[in-house]
Amino acid sequence: MPANLSKDQMELHSGAIRLWLFAVAGLVLAMVLVGGATRLTESGLSITEWQPVVGVVPPLTAAQWQAEFHRYQEIPQYGAIHEGMSLAAFKTIFWWEWTHRLIGRLIGVIFLLPLLWFLWRGWIGRGLRGRLWLIFGLGALQGAVGWWMVASGLVHRIEVSQYRLATHLVLACIIYIAILWTALRLGESASQPAASRIRISAVGLVLLVLAQIYLGALVAGSRAGYAYNTWPLIDGAFIPDASYLFSLAPGWRNFFENVLTIQFDHRMLAYTLWLCAAWHLVDVLRARAARATAVGALALFAAVTVQATLGIATLLLVVPLPLALAHQGTAMIVLTIAVIHAEKATRQAMESGFPAALGLPSSTRA
Repeated sequence: MPANLSKDQMELHSGAIRLWLFAVAGLVLAMVLVGGATRLTESGLSITEWQPVVGVVPPLTAAQWQAEFHRYQEIPQYGAIHEGMSLAAFKTIFWWEWTHRLIGRLIGVIFLLPLLWFLWRGWIGRGLRGRLWLIFGLGALQGAVGWWMVASGLVHRIEVSQYRLATHLVLACIIYIAILWTALRLGESASQPAASRIRISAVGLVLLVLAQIYLGALVAGSRAGYAYNTWPLIDGAFIPDASYLFSLAPGWRNFFENVLTIQFDHRMLAYTLWLCAAWHLVDVLRARAARATAVGALALFAAVTVQATLGIATLLLVVPLPLALAHQGTAMIVLTIAVIHAEKATRQAMESGFPAALGLPSSTRA
């Protein structure tokens, strides 16, 4: 670890690491969006093998394409959804899934190689080092979870398990939050810390958004969006009869397998999130918080409002592909704004943005 770094050197190191992390976060965001398109276009099971290295190369010859297509024809989804599809149509769904997996591989390489270089140069201290290795480990786990998800739809089902789909998506969001938060912490410190209740509610909103994304994944995985396409009533009532909401036994299964309950939960949490974002905005304005905090709260409330509107439109129009993609994309925008807002609200003004964020010992400060 280099000693006695000047402030300019620390800023240079911090800026380089921050730029790298933002680039990785951008790739994770792209992977989530491509993953959503892969799910909505029924493309996720088009590649039936997990080949982390060899799978980088797509089919190059007519014989290879036919072999890949034949493997897909052997799984249940082909007969149930895509029976009789042409090779050209298969190539379309194949490229969605191949692109999704390729981005995942790129994320691993673009994260690991610069990390090793920064460590070799001594730019990263022990505290940040542990955090970055943890993020890398979560990324490796995400690859395994992705295949675990795909494997659930290859034998006895015509689509992946909604349990595994939701786990896969939420883990991706957790990785995204960790990378984005770490990058933001490498910036300049806040000039005016927010009140404790504002800090707590800002973090709480991030957790609510994450929970709503999880429920959204259950809706997608169970195809709950194609049922009960009315609003504000669902199944003829604002709150359906309990006998329908809890028709499966044991009771916990309803939260994951009962289409009515899954969609009802998603709606109720959407209302809760919107009300909490509105309350948070009012609280920030009344507390005369720093301008950055106020702008963040306003941006978050606006994004949640747009997302709720898109969700209603997607439901009423029975999940058209463009609206469904916009709905998922906006969910990630909401998450991004929530994380940036929470990070700014919780940052302490007295903590330097460079030595501490880089994990450097106090002896390295100029």
